[in-house]
Amino acid sequence: MTTPHEETTPYADRTPVVCAFRRGDWQPSLDTAPLPGPTGTHLALVPHIVAHSDRRWWDAVRTDLPPLAQRRELVLVALELFRRGTVTVGGLGPQSADAFRTALWESAGLPGPLVERWGTMLYEGAARRDIRDPDDALALVSLPGNTFTCLDAVLEQAERSAGVWVRPSRREPLSAARLVAALLAAGWPPDRLGLYPTEQHALHGLLTLTDRHVVYGGAGLAASVRASPALTLHGPGRGCALVPPGTVDGVEDTAAWLLPLIAADSGRFCSNVRTVVCVDHDPEPLAKALAAALDALHPGPAPDPADPRRPLTAFREPTEADRAAASVRDRLRPGDRLLTREPAIVESAAGDVFVRPQLALLGRRFTAAERHPLIGHEVPFPFAAVLGATADVARALADEALFVYRPPAAPGEEP
Repeated sequence: MTTPHEETTPYADRTPVVCAFRRGDWQPSLDTAPLPGPTGTHLALVPHIVAHSDRRWWDAVRTDLPPLAQRRELVLVALELFRRGTVTVGGLGPQSADAFRTALWESAGLPGPLVERWGTMLYEGAARRDIRDPDDALALVSLPGNTFTCLDAVLEQAERSAGVWVRPSRREPLSAARLVAALLAAGWPPDRLGLYPTEQHALHGLLTLTDRHVVYGGAGLAASVRASPALTLHGPGRGCALVPPGTVDGVEDTAAWLLPLIAADSGRFCSNVRTVVCVDHDPEPLAKALAAALDALHPGPAPDPADPRRPLTAFREPTEADRAAASVRDRLRPGDRLLTREPAIVESAAGDVFVRPQLALLGRRFTAAERHPLIGHEVPFPFAAVLGATADVARALADEALFVYRPPAAPGEEP
């Protein structure tokens, strides 16, 4: 016996496809894109003309939607289902928590420890967030592919807005689809949700169709999106750590402080440290100690293919690992040195490809706020550039960073 969805899905017998969610239902599409990895799963894409029609539909139905009470309670129920439960994802069917972790590993290279950690972070963040009075806006959240913790923005907009459309990353749409399924299972009104996978060029069209926008992306996307009061843009974080002269005698302790700032969450957060500035002292001792600590991190054996202390993610697209590693090598300048000694790219016995942590020591002392292509460079693995600089240059670099870290004060010292 087939379900109505199976009867209307032309590819149901050929390959699994993550459906879009539109007009209150999971919908197939004739336009699809393959996900990374060996599973053969595809993603249904929504053309702009369809999204344009859906906006007219939304304007017609939202006036009749009843008030949505207890939004926070529904969000927390949905997150428990997201983390631990079985939910029905359009095109994939019932999906348990274990099946979700397996799918993320096979498609996106995200190891189990990271999936568990990020799910916990989502729940704790939602539980702490201040509740805002809902308004009548249709919100759009365009997600990145590096981490699903950005789903917190979806939940925030769901609590705040009359409706929320989610544009998942084509590299990792599984978490967004699972969150939509979990919200539906918790009792969220279907008409208030949308999952709109699109081609990259269609993002600008979705921005014109929605009232409020939260967009995640790298420097290229940030440059292409027009600023407006309705837009919250999460671009590169350019995480920076400032190490003053007083810590030069505590090289090992300073390296231990920096290690999680660089390597936690496989270096995939915009808040990870990318630049370490040794202010008015020689950066080489700290850089060598930090490189040794990064070299000690390694992919672990199956079934949990990660170092449990600092899990590393695998790369599923054929050339992605080479591109990511080369982006560091190609930005080295005369006098710069890579101090990490392990091979940049390794392959496990199971065929999983990893980019190991890397650390570069920039070759000369910076006396002006000149641009070096490795300062603030963001890649989907742990990486940092270490340099020496004057206090003025350190301040200039910190001013360009969204996340700035300083070592904790020693006992008896002023912070």
